[in-house]
Amino acid sequence: MVATSTNVLDLLRARGFVAQVSDEDSLRRAFDAGRVTVYQGFDPTATSLHTGNLVGIMALANLQRAGHRTIAVIGGGTGMIGDPSERASERPMLSIEDIHRNLEGIRRQFSPYLDFGDDRGLMIDNADWLLDLKWIEFLRDVGRHFTVNQLMQHGTYWERFQNESFSFIELNYALVQAYDFLHLYRELGCIVQIGGNDQWFNILAGRDLIRRAEGGEAFALTTPLVTTTSGEKLGKTAGNAVWLDPRLTSPYDYYQYWRNTEDADVGRFLRMFTFMPLDEIAELERLEGADLNRAKEVLAFEATKITHGEEEARSAQETAHARFGGGGLDTGPAFTVRRPTSVVDLAVETGLAESKNAAKRHIQGGGLRINEQRVDSSDRMVDPAELPALLSLGKRKVRLVAD
Repeated sequence: MVATSTNVLDLLRARGFVAQVSDEDSLRRAFDAGRVTVYQGFDPTATSLHTGNLVGIMALANLQRAGHRTIAVIGGGTGMIGDPSERASERPMLSIEDIHRNLEGIRRQFSPYLDFGDDRGLMIDNADWLLDLKWIEFLRDVGRHFTVNQLMQHGTYWERFQNESFSFIELNYALVQAYDFLHLYRELGCIVQIGGNDQWFNILAGRDLIRRAEGGEAFALTTPLVTTTSGEKLGKTAGNAVWLDPRLTSPYDYYQYWRNTEDADVGRFLRMFTFMPLDEIAELERLEGADLNRAKEVLAFEATKITHGEEEARSAQETAHARFGGGGLDTGPAFTVRRPTSVVDLAVETGLAESKNAAKRHIQGGGLRINEQRVDSSDRMVDPAELPALLSLGKRKVRLVAD
């Protein structure tokens, strides 16, 4: 654990993790006074977390490294409802089996970032307290502190209410998340909840519930909803999520995702997704032109090292060098072809193109290549006899195809 004399809010802001804070002066005093307990919730919407979740996870990690206690709440209870925030239609309801499967997947994905030993951090499932709630008691103890007018101030609730049907179960999500905050305040002394900026209303609801039910002081802190300079949502590439589970996104593809960061985003992503000192990041930000590729390699290596370990990061870096003409040993994933296959199908199967039509457009534009040779026709077949080969789209997207 790394203690610091700087208020942790300044550190979080310097690294880009602060969008909104409730009563910042009081929260600063709380952080200055000693160790603070902070939590964020992660609902099990898939079998793996993705790079979009890393904003909150890395914010927690920086808080922990500054000496504060962190709680990662996995939403076995809230996942049964589904957060409607920022959604134009109702989220498909997960089965109990899907929730349990997803929980098993994400449970093991926090340990590269957070230390759960010696009371430094906790990982708990809100199903442990939510599933035991009695409905009438919940209405008396929690529901009475909310008004329908208050809930309708939630932008998503109001928009959905005006434009389409809005289910009663979704209306309850804010109450249930607010109760999570109240429970953690009572049982663990947690006084701060963090979350994405789309969670501002929900977090404030929990803060207000603590004040009304207990007369206590608690705080909301939201992180920005991160997009790339070109407007693409963080963690999306070729239309697919970039997962933390190496079975879904290989360490090599994970490395390449960060290596392909847009020039204008390199410094910002170094601050948010690595633990490098800020002065070293500032030096890398000064690089320009082709030299900026060195900063991108540092970002890719450091981000991959945190998530997958140093050995996998070095292997991914070596593979990238091998595939892009810089030497090194290619140990990255390869796509196997056992029979003649169209280059269009291969482009889709390897993730270079989102669809066959997209692959054909890339071919017409001259962007798809095999071993640096332009593919001139959508009818081009790839025979196992000509493998292994590198299938590429532009300079950044490269896939090894083997027999």
